[in-house]
Amino acid sequence: MLKHRGFPGRLPGTDFQFIIRRPNPKGVTALTRRERRADRRAPDKRADTYFMKALWDHFGDQPFERGNLDAGRLSWLMGREVLPATDPFDPADYESLLVINEAVARAAFPDAFED
Repeated sequence: MLKHRGFPGRLPGTDFQFIIRRPNPKGVTALTRRERRADRRAPDKRADTYFMKALWDHFGDQPFERGNLDAGRLSWLMGREVLPATDPFDPADYESLLVINEAVARAAFPDAFED
């Protein structure tokens, strides 16, 4: 499992985790598309924005390996702002390649792309 050095571990001041420390001994948690509803709590929305900013700052528009990025956090963006970079795509593989859908991500998280 690739460890993304320099990637933030969590949203500062919270328990919203962005990376995992070690592979899951029971197997890789698959990435799934989770629906974000309009009534989500403000801290959840802040975590999504911060995570999207961290992804963009770290990887930009280039494909990246899932590695130690948290599956739960990625799943909130999967299928919209973050897409599979290869076909076929294995959602339960730490070596799966992903890419940011920049147009959709900018529309959904404009604050994540401010300089």
